[in-house]
Amino acid sequence: MQYRSVSASALLITLLTSCVASQPRNVADVCDIFSDRRAWYKAAKASAERWGVPTPVNMAFIYQESTFRARAKPERSRILWIIPGPRPSSAYGYAQALDSTWSDYVQASGNGRARRNNFDDAIDFVAWYNSMSTRLSNIAPNDARNLYLAYHEGNGGYQRGTYREKQWLLEAASNVQTNAGRFASQYSTCKSELNKNWFQRLFS
Repeated sequence: MQYRSVSASALLITLLTSCVASQPRNVADVCDIFSDRRAWYKAAKASAERWGVPTPVNMAFIYQESTFRARAKPERSRILWIIPGPRPSSAYGYAQALDSTWSDYVQASGNGRARRNNFDDAIDFVAWYNSMSTRLSNIAPNDARNLYLAYHEGNGGYQRGTYREKQWLLEAASNVQTNAGRFASQYSTCKSELNKNWFQRLFS
């Protein structure tokens, strides 16, 4: 009986692990990502329409936070440069969402089964947070740089300007803006193809 219980647990872990998508082959090209993973495109498009923030902006956030790795976590600190110490925060998953902020999203979205290592949930989280920043901090939906500053510092911190003395964060926010622009250019060339259903693609 004990052997069967262990085997069932191992099988469950294997099944759950297999549900987590691997990192896309070309994370720098949003068309390649969506062409390989049509389900991701549908999720990203639905989140953009639901929350009013462009898909390239939301995708640039996930590129910055995890480069599309489902189980990404912050690097551990080091004790005496050798011994692994604690992680600096509870950030986890595609969007590097904190425990507390993720709980807020679950409550606001009504998605009680949302998981941070699920792309559909993570892209919706990013779009939700960015939508909140457009409303609370009056940031334009395509202003990826300032949206990222609010995403990292929280809207209260953004409004107080807590990012101004953080050069590394300012550089990261500029990278997000650059990547959002690149993704937007790429997206414009493949959006119509991505919107075709399987039958239409047979004749394209």
